[in-house]
This record gives sequence, C-alpha cells and structure tokens, in this order.
Amino acid sequence: MNWRIWGEKGIEFLVRLCGVSAILFVFSIFFFVYREGADFLHHRLDLKEFFTSIEWRPSFAAAPTYGALALISGTVAVTLLSMGIAVPFGIGTAIFLSEFCPRRTKETLKIVIELLAAIPSVVWGFIGITLLNNLIRTYSGAPIGVNVLNGSLILGLMSVPIIVSIGEDALKAVPDTFREAAEALGATRWQVVYKVLLPAARNGLLAAVLLGIGRAVGETMAVLMATGHSIRLVIDGQFPFIHALSPCRTLTATIAAELGETARGSDHYQALFVIGLLLFVITFCVNLAADLAVRGIRKE
Repeated sequence: MNWRIWGEKGIEFLVRLCGVSAILFVFSIFFFVYREGADFLHHRLDLKEFFTSIEWRPSFAAAPTYGALALISGTVAVTLLSMGIAVPFGIGTAIFLSEFCPRRTKETLKIVIELLAAIPSVVWGFIGITLLNNLIRTYSGAPIGVNVLNGSLILGLMSVPIIVSIGEDALKAVPDTFREAAEALGATRWQVVYKVLLPAARNGLLAAVLLGIGRAVGETMAVLMATGHSIRLVIDGQFPFIHALSPCRTLTATIAAELGETARGSDHYQALFVIGLLLFVITFCVNLAADLAVRGIRKE
C-alpha cells in the first residue's frame, strides 16, 4: 500500500513538474532574448527612432540607423491581408465540416487540411517564388511578383488549418439542444448557423482567428522568400492603405536574413534581439487574447 501511495505521489509530482517547466521554458526564452539585447536597448537605442523611422541601416559604418517602422508596417500589412484571406475560408470550412459535410467527405477533407499544415514553410516559399510570382505579375501588371500580396496569400493558406481545426471544435462545442430548439421554431439550416451557432461559438471562433494571427506574425522562411525583402513603408494614410503590390520586409525575415552575418555582441546583433523581444511581446499578447477567449467559451 505504501508503494502505491508513493507511486501516486511521484506521478502527481511529475505532472506538476511538467506543467511548471512549460512556464519556466517560456520565461527562460524571454530572459535569453532580453539578456542578449538589454545593453543596447537601455543605453544606445533611440526608441523614438526605432518606432518612427523607416531607415534600417545597422551596417552603415558612418551613422548606423535602427528604424523598425518599415519592418513593423510590413509585418502588419502581411498579417492583415493574410487574415482577410484565411478567416473567411477557415471559418467557412469549419462551418461546412461541422454542419453540412457528410461523414466520409469530412474525413477526406480533414486529411487534406492536415496535409496543408504539414507542408514545410520553405516549400510554401518556393510556391510563392515560382507559381504566385508569375500569376501576380501576369494578372495584376505588377513589375515584381514577390510582394505583400504574395506573402499574404502564402500566409493565408498556412493559417487556414489552425483556424479550421479550432473553429470546428468551437462549433461542435455548441450543445445540440440549441440546434434542435432553433429547428423546432422553423429555422432553416443556414438560419441556425447564422443566428444560433455563430453567436454561441463566437469566443471559440475568435480564439481561432487570434491563433491564426499568431501563426502569421511568427512565420519566417515563407515570408522571407515571398515578400521581396525590401525595406519600404507599405501602410500609409492614402488609399489604398496597404500597398499590396509593393515588396516589403517583416520583422521575422529581418532576423533570419541578418543574424548569421553579424558579429556576436555588436549593436547590430543586439538590435536584432530587440526585434525578437518585440515579436515575443506581440505573439504573447495574441496568444493571451486567444487563451482568454477560449476560457470565455468554456465558462459559457
């Protein structure tokens, strides 16, 4: 009996340790990124220039500049356009799988969607360079096909699987009594979806969208290959607000392209870790919002 009690306590301790270790890993990553860029962040970085200037020239020996506004605008532009593509397709697919799709077709479609999630990002990047590049130049007249639109299409397709998966779970979590009550009152299937299921599953669907945003913000290789990697402001106050046919550079692509070419401990090296810290904060806020949305649906 004593061995059984000690065994249960050991398993309980192991489970608690695993839960605590996940939190420790997150804080350890944050501490590592912060430590590598802390000296430059606190002593030599001009935060006003960092957030308001579009001049990113850290390798310029005479007067290096660290303006990340163009990088931030590229990240925001690609993320917004990709969500404009992924959210309608992802939520629509989740509704179809949950409410209208026959079982056999549903299993086939879920396998296809899972395969989309399994495609490596570098392969998506090759698709952007070879296929979408030519299509965009042919049908839009843009001189360069690797631009904001190209990266947004790629990120939209990469974000669809997670939106579909979580969105379908949120719709399935709505009790069947809601559907039965609406149908008993004479509602059609589309009315049940629009007036009953979507409002009831709104928090779960919001969580799906927010996690899709987190997926888009953190993507690196596909964006590096498909957006042209050009430093320019692609969001402004003129119409259209997002210049979809202009090349851009994102925060993640900047880190991936430049980190291997910088001297360890240099200002350029530390500036890239400051960008990583900014990305960490952005993704943490997005994931926290998604977690709060999921908790909201569970309470309901």
